[in-house]
Amino acid sequence: MAKVTVKDLYKIYGPKSKKALEHVINGMSKEELLKKTGNGIGINNANFDVEEGEIFVVMGLSGSGKSTLIRCLNRLIEPTAGQILIDGVNIVGCSEETLLEVRRKKVAMVFQHFALFPHRTVAENVAYGLEVQKVAEEDRKQKAYDSLEMVGLKGYEESYPSALSGGMQQRVGLARALATDADILLMDEAFSALDPLIRTEMQDELIALQERMKKTIVFITHDLDEALKIGDRIAIMKEGVVVQIGTPEDILDHPADDYVKAFIKDVNRAKILTASAVMKKPDAIISNKDGLRMAVRKMEEAAISSIFVVDKARKLLGLVTIDDCIHALKSGETDISKLLYRDEIETTSGDMPLLELMPVAIRTKYPIAVIDEDEKLLGIIVRVTVLAGILGEELVYD
Repeated sequence: MAKVTVKDLYKIYGPKSKKALEHVINGMSKEELLKKTGNGIGINNANFDVEEGEIFVVMGLSGSGKSTLIRCLNRLIEPTAGQILIDGVNIVGCSEETLLEVRRKKVAMVFQHFALFPHRTVAENVAYGLEVQKVAEEDRKQKAYDSLEMVGLKGYEESYPSALSGGMQQRVGLARALATDADILLMDEAFSALDPLIRTEMQDELIALQERMKKTIVFITHDLDEALKIGDRIAIMKEGVVVQIGTPEDILDHPADDYVKAFIKDVNRAKILTASAVMKKPDAIISNKDGLRMAVRKMEEAAISSIFVVDKARKLLGLVTIDDCIHALKSGETDISKLLYRDEIETTSGDMPLLELMPVAIRTKYPIAVIDEDEKLLGIIVRVTVLAGILGEELVYD
């Protein structure tokens, strides 16, 4: 079950919003609605799931509805219609008691502006949510200290916000959200007020934290590079409508319409796309138990001059060439292990950015092997696919 589910969600601003909603459902545009009724559309029929443990990024230009959407997720803004399910419980129309419990225990928010109390120490700021929950003073202090250590602010617990840089203050805001131990973090333009260098550091920090914490994160941004860097999936909004949802690679490779195409046209694909996006399934491989004749036959059938050799668990052992195999057969050799190239082949992980693969692709004479942490062969990259992936061209394999 999804951690967060949004179904048929609408937010109409202005008088007689329920009546205006009927016009929107019947297809009236944002401009027409404003002209006819004076109402504005914040969210127009949003539907999506956020899976447990993923970073789900919502992005769009100013006025697209992204900040309205995230504030509906904890009902800081009241939806006009639709459902928002947190762990299967619909919080739209729920009791005040249920909503309060969700806000205290399940959902925490990190704002663009740090919203720190200047008269409280850093630790006291972090512990504020726990104080509201009436957690014992010693316990909330310990949780605050632990959370500050997680975000790299150990030693600053008794400092005041004025003594911290902007990036450090945002870390305090993140620590405050973590201290409540909420499953879901809502981050509304959390890094947009920071200088570019600090912003990059905070993005890296969030990714590293997520590796350890496995929170469910809904992250709002207007910056496509930020969305592509941190998002497991991205929802792109325009005028209240979610126009496309997909992984960063989905968005880059298959934009849903001209609006999305315009968004991604200046993206450096080499920084975003990874080895897994361009690798070919390793259909033409050979087991070390199959022998040289089988290796030659498979290379001839696939019209290739080399083939990767794996063991029974598909762990990569090396590579053999057709010339070496034919020469060995003529001389009576049958042991494929004696022909293996090991040091000459390049390997990479599936999450390696294409930008870092470019120099590897230039220098190697053999395909690049994509392997996992157990050295199991996942895929094969021929050199031309690296360039094709960067250019956004699709190769068809016979």
